[in-house]
Amino acid sequence: MGKKDKKNSVSKKALKAEKALKAQNKGASKQKKKANKMAEEDEDADEANIDDILAEYAKEQANFLAVKVVPCSRPSKRLNSTMVASPPQHGRKELFLFGGEAVNAAGLSEFYNDLLIYNVDTNVWRQVTSPNTPLPRSGHAMCVHPSTGMIILFGGEFSSPKQNTFYHYGDTWLLDASTREWTRLELKKGPSARSGHRLTPWRNYVLLHGGFRDLAASTTYLGDLWAFDITTLKWIQIELPPNSLKPDPRSGHSFVTTEDGAVVWGGYSKVRNSQKKIVGKVHSDTWMLKLTPDLKTVRWERRRKSAWAPSPRVGCSMVYHKGRGILFGGVYDTQETEETLDSVFYNDLYAYQINTNKWFPLTLRPPRKKPVIQERPVKNKANDLEENLKLLLGESVLDESKGDKDAEMGDSDSSDSEEEGTKVELPLTLALPHSRFNCSTAVMQDILYIYGGMWEKGDREFNLDSMYSIDLGKLEGVRVVWEAFLDEVTKAEAEDGESEDEYDDEDEEDDSEKEDEEGDGEVKEEAPDEMLIDEADELTEVTGGMEVAEPDPRPYLPHPRPFESLRAFYTRTGNEFMQWAISNNKDMSKRGKDLKRDAFELCEERWWERREQVRASEDQYESLGGIGEIVEREQKTGSGRKR
Repeated sequence: MGKKDKKNSVSKKALKAEKALKAQNKGASKQKKKANKMAEEDEDADEANIDDILAEYAKEQANFLAVKVVPCSRPSKRLNSTMVASPPQHGRKELFLFGGEAVNAAGLSEFYNDLLIYNVDTNVWRQVTSPNTPLPRSGHAMCVHPSTGMIILFGGEFSSPKQNTFYHYGDTWLLDASTREWTRLELKKGPSARSGHRLTPWRNYVLLHGGFRDLAASTTYLGDLWAFDITTLKWIQIELPPNSLKPDPRSGHSFVTTEDGAVVWGGYSKVRNSQKKIVGKVHSDTWMLKLTPDLKTVRWERRRKSAWAPSPRVGCSMVYHKGRGILFGGVYDTQETEETLDSVFYNDLYAYQINTNKWFPLTLRPPRKKPVIQERPVKNKANDLEENLKLLLGESVLDESKGDKDAEMGDSDSSDSEEEGTKVELPLTLALPHSRFNCSTAVMQDILYIYGGMWEKGDREFNLDSMYSIDLGKLEGVRVVWEAFLDEVTKAEAEDGESEDEYDDEDEEDDSEKEDEEGDGEVKEEAPDEMLIDEADELTEVTGGMEVAEPDPRPYLPHPRPFESLRAFYTRTGNEFMQWAISNNKDMSKRGKDLKRDAFELCEERWWERREQVRASEDQYESLGGIGEIVEREQKTGSGRKR
């Protein structure tokens, strides 16, 4: 009995030990599974953390690279900035202003690289901030290519605060007008670094000419010619044939596009005179650049000096508008002694007809209080025009262009859906802006905009904080966007007037003595070479202070009537321009929509081509005492007998 109990007791212990071992193994297995599960959870947690981190990094990077556009006040005072109008494809009435320089209260130079956008309808400024923005600069050049909508920027300069050293840029940038994003092009070949150069669009290129480079010890003026291909985004240097004529190197000149190439007028450079001294030269010559699309054939042709051309001046680069250049202001320096420099500042406005090589001074006139022409309802005339076009083109061809009539009729009043606010009516003045030079100008939809500029009185310089707009079609006054300099300028002019009064008597005595001494043997000082006019371009005859009408370069085209708007001119003559478009459609590739566009473009070009002659006729009518009303009679059909 005892042995049996002992044996059972041993069995129970062994069984208990076995169970304990199993339980231990089971616990270890559970711990292992738990550890594996926790490891898996930790791994998932790590993955989640990495994803979160990457997402956070991406968010921060997006914020860093984001382009921010915020409303702001008007631009601070600055010089040598660049202003361009938004591209046609942009669909908004905006001006883009970039860069410039100013002197602060401490007398140190500051340079800017802010991009400011002005909505011309709502009078609202917006500032664009982006990390990928060109470095601060002034004296750069910007240009809008009309067919692609690209805004190209090249070059410019930067200086130390005390202007002891200068740095010139040679970089090329593209600005997207819609996204407001800058893109720098990394190019192996391109124009050398410079400032004071000019850009202008031509076909699939943007042309660059001139400029200067300050090397501290000397200043080099450039006359090379480059073309930026908008399809390949590369620069091409245009080489001239050996021993060919070309303009002298220059900067600050006018460079505007033409059908065959471009035109250069004016500018400034430094040359050696007969005494081997370096002196400044103000250019007043005009050159026509003739190009072919492959850029293999190129030549410069010097144009003859034209009557009524502006007097020699600098700081008045032209802006292109409908086949002509528009010029405002400028300055001409007259060296009196080695210590003093007298300057003449201008505030006149000129139009240069590129095709005819003719200059016309533009003068303001008071707005007409009531319409001069009483037309038949435009709707009826448009219907008549539409019926005639159907006869010329055929019903099926013309139907393709439905919905485009307003565009072909010159309806340019597009609304900006993204801009809030109502259209602002700016104050009107009948005086041109104050004399100045180096102002920024741009044209949008026949409106000239003038920003900033500089004026000097003695040793004092005035940065003119102001902006204006002028309707180039009507010329009925100047709209003042803002003008914040008149007090200090008026004070400076008054102080100068008081100092001049002290010497009036002495000057009169000196003048009378000189006249007595000279007598009949008076010798007049000859005008400088830049002011001479060729005999073939002498002033035309004038009657009653009015210029006799210039010869019409295209007399076979309809002529605008006095006080006739562009829309009315097209409504009256659309049939004739359509016939011209059809006759030039030799390969029959264009349909009704394209032909109507060609017809209107020619009509618009013709209206602006004869604008100055028509304005002379309008002024003659108004000088006779004004016109109450001009009524257009209906055209009679059939034969009639005079009774």
